[in-house]
Amino acid sequence: MSRRDSEHRVYPYLLRDVSAAYPNHVWGIDVTYIRLHASWLYLVAVLDWYSRYVISWELDQTLALPFVLTAVERALAQAQPVTWNSDQGSHFTSPQYLDLLTTAGVQISMDGKGRALDNVFVERLWRTVKYEEVYLRDYATPREARQGLRAYQVFYNEVRPHQALGYRTPAETCLAPLSLP
Repeated sequence: MSRRDSEHRVYPYLLRDVSAAYPNHVWGIDVTYIRLHASWLYLVAVLDWYSRYVISWELDQTLALPFVLTAVERALAQAQPVTWNSDQGSHFTSPQYLDLLTTAGVQISMDGKGRALDNVFVERLWRTVKYEEVYLRDYATPREARQGLRAYQVFYNEVRPHQALGYRTPAETCLAPLSLP
């Protein structure tokens, strides 16, 4: 086994033909870039697939691992999902990241190589964030981006209705008591 193989374990995709059935059933995580006038920022978010609720997010000027770990720790301090899904990127195969998830007792699922649609809910989040906030604001500084994205997260979770949720907000869906048959 090579050094890379031993340090970067890849897990199978566990969610084929699985639908998130309740809050905290399946969470997804991903990283995207945020364009500034003269540089870039990187945004990581943890999303509940059932309610589309953004559980935690973090913004950083580098792609170094700590900002991802901070977002994961913040999310796990709120609740624990049954299954946690990511792509196979180096952040999500790092021993530090995987240790946080295994210690929390969650099932780890990773998208198949080249299968962006395996994490479609987070990909939709990125499209929404960019078209409804980032591209309209055209941030000049990291501070502007942080303030704008912080306000947008509150709007996204608590104000913006989602068609897929019966025009309820993610917060209403995530926090609503489950109606059991």
